[in-house]
Amino acid sequence: MKVIDDFMKKHPLVSDWVNLGIAIVIAAVVVFFLLKLEKRLGKKWVSKHDGINARFSEKILRFLIVFIAVQCVIMTSPLTASFGNSLFQGTAVIAAIAGFAAKPILTDMLCGVMISTTKPFNIGDRIEFENGTGGIVKDITIRHVVLQGIDTLKIVIPNSEINARTITNLSHRPRCRSIHFRFTIGLDSDIEKAKQVIGKAVQESPYTVPREGDTYSPVYFIAYEQNGLTMAVTAYYEPVSPTERVKDDVNSRVKAALDQAGVEIPYAYLNILTEQDRTKTTDLLS
Repeated sequence: MKVIDDFMKKHPLVSDWVNLGIAIVIAAVVVFFLLKLEKRLGKKWVSKHDGINARFSEKILRFLIVFIAVQCVIMTSPLTASFGNSLFQGTAVIAAIAGFAAKPILTDMLCGVMISTTKPFNIGDRIEFENGTGGIVKDITIRHVVLQGIDTLKIVIPNSEINARTITNLSHRPRCRSIHFRFTIGLDSDIEKAKQVIGKAVQESPYTVPREGDTYSPVYFIAYEQNGLTMAVTAYYEPVSPTERVKDDVNSRVKAALDQAGVEIPYAYLNILTEQDRTKTTDLLS
């Protein structure tokens, strides 16, 4: 031991590196056990409060454990202390960090805080965006929101993008979710007949449930379009039913029901006249 002590005294730089290595090992062990403890306690906490704020708080706590451990290692070694002082102290340095690589991370973290506190959606909610992308909210991290799409598809979206988008929450009721359907029928169609056909098709779906008691959402005639009339209805369904399966079943049933009832479903088309057709038309007119 004396030989080692003498060697360390004669070579202070080596001693500093050895001490840094020991500090890293100790910090790694402490972080490992703290994360294990946090995971065990976090599971109990999330199971009791399985909300988006509980999930985000758990991720922030993990981040803080690692961040504080790294800062402690840096500040305790002479090799890195000066770097640590300049890195973690002073608002000017913090602003410099935010101006470089850390800016997207800090932005996502702040947006994650806003999402977890304002809660525009919660874990288990079905949400959709303007472009049609959607899924069930499965998790939130300090940087991302994870959505469960169709089948095994996972959609990972940065918190900053979530915060900037317009979100449609299809789980606005605690008991069930909802989907808003629109169907276009011909301009000369019988509106009342179309309402009855669409409403019956929605009710006969094995996935839909009543809105209140035994009442289903009514079918509305909401707009005149260039090629037809727009009918709208809201279908409610249990959270256990996959949204894409509900859409597929309702759309298929409504299409089949309208065809059977003889209600026209218009489609966009384009007439193309060849030179020969134009000549024949001119001859007829003349």
